[in-house]
Amino acid sequence: MRILVIVGICLAALFAVLLAVFLRRRLLMLGGGTIRLQVRVNTLVPGRGWSTGIGQFVGDELRFHRMFSFAFRPKRVLNRRTLGVERRRLPEGPERLTMPGHWVILLCHQAGTNIEIAMAESTVTGFLSWLEAGPPGQPGSVAPRPTISPRPAEN
Repeated sequence: MRILVIVGICLAALFAVLLAVFLRRRLLMLGGGTIRLQVRVNTLVPGRGWSTGIGQFVGDELRFHRMFSFAFRPKRVLNRRTLGVERRRLPEGPERLTMPGHWVILLCHQAGTNIEIAMAESTVTGFLSWLEAGPPGQPGSVAPRPTISPRPAEN
């Protein structure tokens, strides 16, 4: 009888943890502007080190929240003003086992560090549009045209 009580308490605790993770995810996605993505957090083993999560667009920032975490603070914040995309590639080797087949990996750089982000092909288009839609003077944006002042009238 005592074993059944212990098992019941463990199952209730497990259910409470799963419910908390699910509710956190719903609260993050409530405001809209979210995407599913993976960020590479460890590069020690080739093809490994990916963390699944939710990307939340807030102003000029893409905030990465880990999928299975209790924290409401983002794990990583990517700023549109300093973020640039170097190239894109398809998953290779062990990455193909951890990602859906229609996902693309983007090699980005921000403040001198390289960051790998994986997302669905359809999401990449929206991400690149968001990146290019920033104010002038950012990586990926078109430089502003120089202003030409009119000549003074000659008498």
